[in-house]
Amino acid sequence: MNLKEISQPVSVYINEFDSYFKGILKTDVSLLNIVLRYMAKTKGKQIRPLLVFLSAGTCGEIGQRTFIGASMVELLHTATLVHDDVVDRSKERRGLASINAQWSNKIAVLVGDYLLSKGLSIAVDNEEFSFLSMTSKAVKRMSEGELLAIDRAKKFDIMEETYFKIISDKTASLIATCCGIGAHSTSDNSQYHEALIRYGENLGIAFQLRDDLFDYISRSSIIGKPVANDIKEKKVTLPLIFSFRHGDPSISKKVKSLIKKGKLTEKDISLIIEYVDQTGGLEYTKHKALKYRDNAIDALDILPNSLFKDGLLQLADYVLQRTH
Repeated sequence: MNLKEISQPVSVYINEFDSYFKGILKTDVSLLNIVLRYMAKTKGKQIRPLLVFLSAGTCGEIGQRTFIGASMVELLHTATLVHDDVVDRSKERRGLASINAQWSNKIAVLVGDYLLSKGLSIAVDNEEFSFLSMTSKAVKRMSEGELLAIDRAKKFDIMEETYFKIISDKTASLIATCCGIGAHSTSDNSQYHEALIRYGENLGIAFQLRDDLFDYISRSSIIGKPVANDIKEKKVTLPLIFSFRHGDPSISKKVKSLIKKGKLTEKDISLIIEYVDQTGGLEYTKHKALKYRDNAIDALDILPNSLFKDGLLQLADYVLQRTH
């Protein structure tokens, strides 16, 4: 199924949320309004608001609290994207110039700070302190995960356990927060809360593992060859971690040297991808992604059957079947 079909049970709420969110972002500062309107052009798949509304509907009746929670996680997510583009010196975001490229690093950082503070103020103004607690913990985990990744990336000695800690904190924490906030917005049932947080955590890890595979199996529409962005940026993800541990030591050493030197040729990239494939790195990553997808599905067993729950189940399959 595609995202449009999966979001059908909450499509009315998602449409309402678009207007609600735009209203929240209006300010008296003209430059800020211009930047925020520009950002609205690069709206993504809206998976995070979708997770909030589906989780909320699975546990109870969607209402104002759900819209507040969805706004908080969307503000947090958008802020992290803006800051990430500054840190990574990215020139583009979803086909348009990034905020830092279009204006400046200073403006991008300040806009990101504004979005974070706006999320905090929404929580305080509406006395949603449980939402505030969950989003604060997510920010903490995301920051720790990013810093751990930077620290380990220089050494090329990352262990599988450490890698799962990194992606759990960097990626899964926010997805788990979306599900947790959605559940809290419509129900006081702590078992439902825990189930949906567990669903989100496992879904987030499966999502990242699928991204890891894209680097090796997705093809550029222009040249028909693997994109290999992670490899070019010297990022060691699960396929490489597994291959370094199980591959021929002499070849592993050569591959590490190639990646460390940077400026890889197409021949270098082909050699690395072939090495990872032949040593079982891709198959192992697929197996792990399926395991976490299944864990996410199992977490929903306690919840009553509904169209909303069906949407969450379908989303778990979509995460591994998506092509981008």
